[in-house]
Amino acid sequence: MQFDHKQTEALLAVMDSGSFEQAAAKLHLTPSAVSQRVRQLETALGTPLLVRSRPCRATLAGQQLVQYLRRARLLEQDFLAGFSGAASATLSVPLAVNADTLSTWLLPAISDFLISENVLLSLTVDDQDHTHALMQEGQALACVASEPQPMQGCLVHPLGILRYRMLASPQFHARWFAGGYSREAARLAPVMVFNRKDALQADFLQQRFGLRPGAYPEHHVPASEPYLQAILLGLGCGMVPHLQADPLIARGELIDLAPDQPTDVMLHWHHWKVQSPRLERLTRRLVEVAQQVLLQAH
Repeated sequence: MQFDHKQTEALLAVMDSGSFEQAAAKLHLTPSAVSQRVRQLETALGTPLLVRSRPCRATLAGQQLVQYLRRARLLEQDFLAGFSGAASATLSVPLAVNADTLSTWLLPAISDFLISENVLLSLTVDDQDHTHALMQEGQALACVASEPQPMQGCLVHPLGILRYRMLASPQFHARWFAGGYSREAARLAPVMVFNRKDALQADFLQQRFGLRPGAYPEHHVPASEPYLQAILLGLGCGMVPHLQADPLIARGELIDLAPDQPTDVMLHWHHWKVQSPRLERLTRRLVEVAQQVLLQAH
């Protein structure tokens, strides 16, 4: 069969926006018209593509189709740009990355490339243990993830280690850990947690003291800069990536509570085997710089 462009455009619009109403506004249609186009596509394929929830979610078949459509669209755009001599035409690339990658090394690593190649980023930010799932769902064409195994049809490149340290401000340390970083003190001291998916602090405290989640007070601050600022202000102790932590420790602004126990997270770059020329060049650039900036296993 041949896909109907209007039907596939409707499906992607619903996936991008999360609802038929927002997709309709984007496509300048009525919600019923968008729904009809998606249903016609589902009828043609003989399977449901969307779970009509809030927000709408793709079924397994829908995920596979969305993956294909996004890749095909990117390949077509890049090919037509080069074929027509308009290689400078913008190309939007959907990527999934973890917040600490975004707040530290990613943009400095690829900013020159994005400018010179006229590539636009469409970033989805999630925990490094969950970005791979966004690629599986078709929301991204490549991702930075802790998952080492590629999906079928994909390739994976090791990027390097993002090392985390449990840090506190000198004031926080004096208040809560004047007698040492002990189990009893850690049970009472507030802990900074990025969001509900962030398990770095929980895993560390479980391994070091046998403390389970809920055994200590927590702040939840789901934004990288405010999270770090909260630690600097003495609101709690928390895990900070070495690219941010090392200069702050050197200046005495933060104290490493457990210098003998860093937490290492190995990051990987996942992408489809068949990808557009510009995405191939982006992959080479990102992997090259990441392996220089991140710690490497020996």
